[in-house]
Amino acid sequence: MSTEKKELKSKSSSIFRFKQFEIEQNGCTMKVGTDGVLLGAWSNVEGRKEMLDIGTGTGVIAIMLAQRKLDANVDAVEIDSTACQTAKKNMLNSPFSNRLNSFEESIQDFAKTTRKEYDLIVCNPPFFTGGTLSAQTSRNDVRHTIKLPNGDLLNSVQRLLKKDGKFCVVLPFIEGLRFKEIAQSYNLYCTKVTQVRSKKEKPVERLLLQFEKVNQPEMTDELIIQFEKRNDYTPDYITLTKEFYLKM
Repeated sequence: MSTEKKELKSKSSSIFRFKQFEIEQNGCTMKVGTDGVLLGAWSNVEGRKEMLDIGTGTGVIAIMLAQRKLDANVDAVEIDSTACQTAKKNMLNSPFSNRLNSFEESIQDFAKTTRKEYDLIVCNPPFFTGGTLSAQTSRNDVRHTIKLPNGDLLNSVQRLLKKDGKFCVVLPFIEGLRFKEIAQSYNLYCTKVTQVRSKKEKPVERLLLQFEKVNQPEMTDELIIQFEKRNDYTPDYITLTKEFYLKM
């Protein structure tokens, strides 16, 4: 294969194409994945006008929210310089660029300086709190809670979330249960849980969690992604993601 063809193939493989926009992810540590798409499609945007994506990465979740709510403004915060520049590019190239903004700073600093409040905040947060660190520092930043401890995240959300706002996250099962407990000490109460299984017979692998400042009864449901065969998706998963994935 010629050098030119290799470069074209590499460029093509770094782009994730959705129905209404594309995500360039070259140089970004964390690529487009199921967790982010689930969160972007699941979060309740009804009546929401000002939204914030914490740790936006490639910008995919922020752009999904902008697609779902055509009269909403979406801000995004990203501490990693390369990822933030990539998110800016993806936002600019999307059909919703006039309603998207990205900021290169930590959510801790952003929460201290901004005067805005949001009626929807979303985050696909880091979740490893122990274990052996990899040699790739950038991957540690994304997957470990070193630079974004749960307490810092929840404290920032408490400052930025409107009184009637909603805060949505996606986490592995055990980490999600722990996060629910910690959130209560910041007066953020879980009001909705969707338990995610890859297949019906598999254990719950992910939790989609919605928090609010007012303590209300918790609603719980379940989402199964696919049947036995690979890519044989369930009707519920298709309904949730069909506005985004090309082949849904």
